[in-house]
Amino acid sequence: MVRRLARTAVLLGPLGLAACGGGARLGPWTSLECAPYASAVTGMELRGNAAAWWTEATGRYERRRWPVPGSVLVFRAIGRMPAGHVAVVRRVVSPREILVDQANWVPHRIGRADPVVDVSADNDWSAVRVWWAPVGALGITTYPTAGFVGPGPDARVAALRAR
Repeated sequence: MVRRLARTAVLLGPLGLAACGGGARLGPWTSLECAPYASAVTGMELRGNAAAWWTEATGRYERRRWPVPGSVLVFRAIGRMPAGHVAVVRRVVSPREILVDQANWVPHRIGRADPVVDVSADNDWSAVRVWWAPVGALGITTYPTAGFVGPGPDARVAALRAR
């Protein structure tokens, strides 16, 4: 019975990812939802569902196809993650692997230095696989991504402000 419950928890765990919106903060800077956590950690003033961060960043923060430490990887909304997901890039390990800090990938937990691997056909970070701590391995699901936001302001906006 215990094994069956543990197996069910591992299989159903990713369903908790749907809660990556702009929920309540649980402390001075943390939340168990990914978007408020990423906003607090990076200082980026983006709100709402995680999937909207890519569009919301337009004209405010730099958007790119490759990872930079301090940038935020934006996951697109899909059936199991209708609000998308965001994760903060901690370190670039190689051209196809990064380590991220993220909230609520494993429900109700903050993950630190979780591996994320680019599995896109064009090596453009449009599809990734993410470490799944409950099994101690890279997950088997491929997730579509929009790209990386930040860490600095959009260069066009910075140039206009400098004038």
